[in-house]
Amino acid sequence: KTIRPVCEKLAADMGLSFSDLSLAREPAGLYLRIYIDADGGLSLDQCEAYHRAVQPKVERYDYDFLEVCSPGVERSLAKPAHFTACLGRRVMVRMIRPVDGERDFKGVLEGYDGGSITVRLDSGRGLTFTKKETGFIKLDDFDT
Repeated sequence: KTIRPVCEKLAADMGLSFSDLSLAREPAGLYLRIYIDADGGLSLDQCEAYHRAVQPKVERYDYDFLEVCSPGVERSLAKPAHFTACLGRRVMVRMIRPVDGERDFKGVLEGYDGGSITVRLDSGRGLTFTKKETGFIKLDDFDT
């Protein structure tokens, strides 16, 4: 049994949305970070309540520090629901390998079919790629 389904179910049970989780080794130890969100924004009280509820459910996993946080305004798009919800919005894409000599692209998210992502670049050209080819994809609404 993995930790992700446990965290997702608890978030849903609490009326929150599970965004992602990460396990990262840092100088102070191993950090388990769980990212949650809520319609209208996440409050500190919601974060604290989720932390208290999830801690006993993840005790058996190997980590030193547990952090529960909001994915933030510059969150990466990761799950199919993220892409679907952001169709028609501006995104910034960083490719793992350069495409035509460039790694960073900005444009409008035009399509997502589960396997491929299409962005209409500012130049007007369409770029289609898979999620595996990217370092990250995030909203770029703040660059207007």
